Amino acid sequence: MKGRGMNPRNLGFAALAVSAVALPAAVVASGQSVPPATLQPASTFASIADPGARSAAIFTEMGKVLTHPRCLNCHPRTDRPTQGDAMALHEPPVTRGNAKGEGAPGLQCSTCHGPRNVAFANGTGSIPGHPLWHLAPASMAWQGKSLREICEQLKDRTRNGGKTLAQIHEHNASDTLVGWGWNPGPGRTPAPGTQAQFGALTKAWIDSGAKCPA
Repeated sequence: MKGRGMNPRNLGFAALAVSAVALPAAVVASGQSVPPATLQPASTFASIADPGARSAAIFTEMGKVLTHPRCLNCHPRTDRPTQGDAMALHEPPVTRGNAKGEGAPGLQCSTCHGPRNVAFANGTGSIPGHPLWHLAPASMAWQGKSLREICEQLKDRTRNGGKTLAQIHEHNASDTLVGWGWNPGPGRTPAPGTQAQFGALTKAWIDSGAKCPA
């Protein structure tokens, strides 16, 4: 859901929109536990001689990011996003809206989400923001899926927005909305590692055959 700024009259909505951010990080609605806060470099897997096994192991490491709430909240199983480390249903109850996932008419993402994070004055949380704030395409719903299912979906151009593997790497390594996951503002746990590390793992996964874990 993208945003163009914060109008004071919308702050009531905004306060509701982040009401779940302080919930315990270990409680994830999908049943997937919050992964560790670090990522192993691709070189860690160099000792795995079989390229397919090495590739699958690298993707499993990428899964620490892909199954983190910072990713899953914007890849919901329904047209309603989730929020916070606990992945509670978004409040107020918004929906995907148009094909770009920018929200329904009258309550678009930009109603509350501006171009940048806005921290609450009391330091207890923040309103997430990015100029391109929106949901991932419905075809990229990940919540509740296994890591293998996510992997197969990520490679499937009929379900990944038509992206090639090279474009998947570019997306993971450089997309600024993806990068928000490592700078989510007060009240949220950042995705593990860094976007640069995630991009490097993605390239290593592709270079070793883009295999999926069992």
